[in-house]
Parts: sequence; structure tokens; C-alpha cells
Amino acid sequence: MAVFVLDKSGKPLMPCSEKRARLLLERGRARVHRAQPFAIRLVDRTVEESEMQPLCLKIDPGSKATGMALVRTEGTATHTVMALFELQHRGLQIHLALLSRRSLRRRRRRKLRYRPARFSNRSRPQGWLPPSLRHRIVSTLSQVHRIRCLTPVTAIAVERVRFDTQLLAKPETSSVDYQQGELKGYEVREYVLEKWGRCCMYCDLRNVPLQVEHVLARSRGGSNRVSNLGLACQPCNQSKGSSPVAEFVTDQARLKYIISKLETPLRDAAAMNATRHMLHNALAATGLDIEASTGGRTKWNRNRLSIPKSHALDAACVGKVAEVRDWRQPTLVIKAMGRGSYKRTRLNKFGFPRGHLARKKHYFGFSTGDMILADVPTGKYAGVHVGRVAVRATGKFNITTAQGLVQGIHHRRCRIIQRADGYGYSTFKTSSYS
Repeated sequence: MAVFVLDKSGKPLMPCSEKRARLLLERGRARVHRAQPFAIRLVDRTVEESEMQPLCLKIDPGSKATGMALVRTEGTATHTVMALFELQHRGLQIHLALLSRRSLRRRRRRKLRYRPARFSNRSRPQGWLPPSLRHRIVSTLSQVHRIRCLTPVTAIAVERVRFDTQLLAKPETSSVDYQQGELKGYEVREYVLEKWGRCCMYCDLRNVPLQVEHVLARSRGGSNRVSNLGLACQPCNQSKGSSPVAEFVTDQARLKYIISKLETPLRDAAAMNATRHMLHNALAATGLDIEASTGGRTKWNRNRLSIPKSHALDAACVGKVAEVRDWRQPTLVIKAMGRGSYKRTRLNKFGFPRGHLARKKHYFGFSTGDMILADVPTGKYAGVHVGRVAVRATGKFNITTAQGLVQGIHHRRCRIIQRADGYGYSTFKTSSYS
């Protein structure tokens, strides 16, 4: 994974390799600027003395996670991957918190007899989005801004769900011919794969070629709507044939699961459709060159180049791509953690308070969310631990590391690496190419 580089005045330069960054630090020519994502700052060079190459930030938006890939463009469509990111959103937590707040507000209104309702007093400005959806746009733009502060990005490529490049290339295409291009079937198949978790809905078989299955066969009047499509391996698909699903599936629990899954609303697709225009417009406001593409083209590029499935690698395949180099590298996972809440009590399962939380958020110079390094000489947790800290008034902290939770570490053994910024960081490598 490339290391981000800044000049001595804090302006971004071209990323370098880990080996070169290590040599610069050992020779005293650079200082550590940031731990995650790792960046160094040179002490003897400026932007005017450096050479730049075109860098493109590719974005694959998602309802639960957004993939990002920083690539160096060479020629027309040859891209070299410099860094991979996966931004995990917390829209579900925000949605649940708003539901809890709404229930408490309604309970107060029922207890106070003459308390008037306030729903008629509120007005929503133009372009209003629910907080759970607005969070996806804000967190994505925040990471784009952070990457732009660390690298000289010159262009952005974003996957826009309903933006069809085939229609742009051939405006005269219409009617049935519009669906017969090189991306035919990719949009629907990709959605069906995500909906059923990329496994056979009859036998839960994974990591095998899966076929799109008509639950109600076409010969019996079934349609091509996504509510009638599922995934099946070849043996299950051949065994079922055109028989009704109620006759083929004898396990009543599995039959109930399949029927409920078919009736699942397109919640994630609706969330993406609600935010796609605002995200595209916000990215266009940066002043960089914007390239928009579709999910079908992303999947087509990934299959053509034999690249495994992941959010970050999907981002590397967004747009016009002829070749992707150096994609076998770890992905930095950036998880939105928030910055705490105003709640000052913990509740039991019945909703009654069972304890009070401290009002202070800082103890002994540390706060929850800081990335620290703890050097423990003896004891059960002897060794060096690096991770996210949860502070306590007692001075005994808990540290969440990549290996697990380390509890009861004294604050004198801790050293701050990076202050809390509302995100948690980890690194993983896709098992398909590890």
C-alpha cells in the first residue's frame, strides 16, 4: 500500500512505496504526519521541486459501505492502484437512534395531557434527506476531502446507478435494442447476487457458478421482475425445473425464508437512488473532472479482468478501464464510529436506568477513540498493543486491537499515536488473492 507524502509546508506530493518511506524516515528527511492513513511530511522539499502524475479517485457508493480506490492513470485506460479504502457507514445506527428518540417523544406527549403535537410546525428545505441517508453523503465527502489533502488528485470517477454510458455512446438506440448492448443483464444479475448473499437459495452452496433462477417458471406465467428472481446452483436449478417452489422445497422453514426474501422491499436500492444525484453534484462542486459510470459496467470490467469481489476493488473497476495493475494489496477499512452521545445513563432490558455515565470524556490526557500504543512489560497482556482506546476514570483503559480486546491497561503504559477523529481503522486482505 502506498504511503502518502506531504512537502515541508503540508502540500500533497505523489505517494511513495513503503520501502522509500522507511528510508526517508531513517535518514531524517521526513517526519510521521499521520498514522491512519499513514502519511509522512518531508523536511527538505517543496511542491515546486517535485514532479506530479495524474491521480484519479474512484468511488463505488453503497448503502452500507462505500469502496474507494486511488489509482495512477497511464495512457487512456491503464490504471495502477495506489491505495484501496472501504468506508463503512453507520446509517442503520442513526436510523435506530432516531426511532428511539421518536418513541420517547411520543411517550412524553401521552403523559402530558395538554402538550400539543409539533409535526405540523416543521418544514423541510429543498433537497432534504433523512439523517441516515445524509450521513452517507457527508462521510463520503469527508473522506474525499481527506484524501485530497494527502494526495494531488486530479479527477474523480463515481459509479452512478442509473447513468447509462451505452445510451450516451449511441443516442439513437431505443426500444428493445437498448437492452442488447455489451452490458446486457449485468445490472439485474448484480442486484440479485447482492440480495441473496451470493449463495444458492436452496442449498446455501457458495463459491460455485450461480445461475439466476425464476422462482415461478416462465412456462407457468412467471415474469422477469426481480421479485421473481433468485440464485441457484446448477444441480438445484436442473432438479427444480419448472415445478413450483412449494413442491420442490420440502423444508417449511426454508420455504418461508425464500418467500419472505422474495417480498423484501428494495430498501437499499431506494437508498442509493435517493442519494446518487446529491453525491454526484457534491463531487462535481469540487471542481475536478468527474466521470460517471454504471454498476453494470463495473461488474463487466471486474469479470473481464478476473478481479475478485470487494467494495474497494469494485471502485478500481469503475468507469472506462482497459487494465488494472497492482490491485493485490491490503484494503484500509474506515468505519464510522461517531463521537459518542449525550446519553448519561445505561438502560437494562426493561428500559430502566441501571447506572450513570461520567460527564467527562477526557481522562489523563486521553479520550475514547484515540489510537494509542501501549507497551506492557509484564502480566497477562505483556507486549506491545496498538489500537483504539476506551478510557476509564480509574486510569485502567481498554484497547481494541486487530487481535482482540485488551483490558485493564494502565494509562502510564499508553502513548498517543493519533487523536480520535470519529473513525475506526483496520486492514484486511481479500482471501481470494492472499
